[in-house]
Amino acid sequence: MNQFLLSLISGIFIGGAAGYLGSLMLSKRMALAAGPLGHLTLPGIALALIYGFDVSLGAFPCVILGIVLIWFLQIKTPLPMEALTAIVFSAGVAAAFLFLPIAEAEEALVGDISKVSLGDAFLAVFLCLTVFFLVKRIYPQLILVNISEDLARSEGVDVKKYNLLFLFCVAVIVALGVKIVGGLLTAALVAIPAATSRNLSRNLFRYKYGSVFFGGVGCSTGIFLSRFLHLPAGPLIILSLTLFFLLSLKFAKP
Repeated sequence: MNQFLLSLISGIFIGGAAGYLGSLMLSKRMALAAGPLGHLTLPGIALALIYGFDVSLGAFPCVILGIVLIWFLQIKTPLPMEALTAIVFSAGVAAAFLFLPIAEAEEALVGDISKVSLGDAFLAVFLCLTVFFLVKRIYPQLILVNISEDLARSEGVDVKKYNLLFLFCVAVIVALGVKIVGGLLTAALVAIPAATSRNLSRNLFRYKYGSVFFGGVGCSTGIFLSRFLHLPAGPLIILSLTLFFLLSLKFAKP
């Protein structure tokens, strides 16, 4: 029961923070970028599985390195972020499959929240709250950057700095997300709650916090189902989120 509660608390906080960040990524048309970044964690996950330490700790340095490379290349080339992300994540995936243990591949690809420890849970809660409050603080500036970078600069916004902060938050959530849904499904963890909330929201406030709500509820539903059905939690979380999205279509605002 204690293990289940730790998994549930971690899942709710990670899902809520992912949904909140996803509300911004969806408006930046970057929701799918979390998928390639999730794949980029695979080399770190492979090392974690080989040497027996937490997969999130293995994933984080790899995704941070990838984020820094993408940010640097974005400064040096006019190519869109999606293209740069694809280049960097492809190299990461190729490197991972050189030494990823086949026997442990399932955990790397779809996650395993049932193995979360007390320390893992505290770290997840702390990092999720940090991301939430940081994103909340920079949300207006990033919305302005989304509208027009030139307009943001004219208002004194350091576009490069805010983009780097945003990418850092994405890296944290992706690294935590691999714990519950693995490296394959992280894009869904940030995109689906935000998409569900957008269907039901009339204003930005409801959109942002609706994304938090659906992220947390979707993760907790998947974890509950996993406990009773004895199936992996990661796919059940994504299927739960998808079900909420499909139900939201009935009440979607035009």
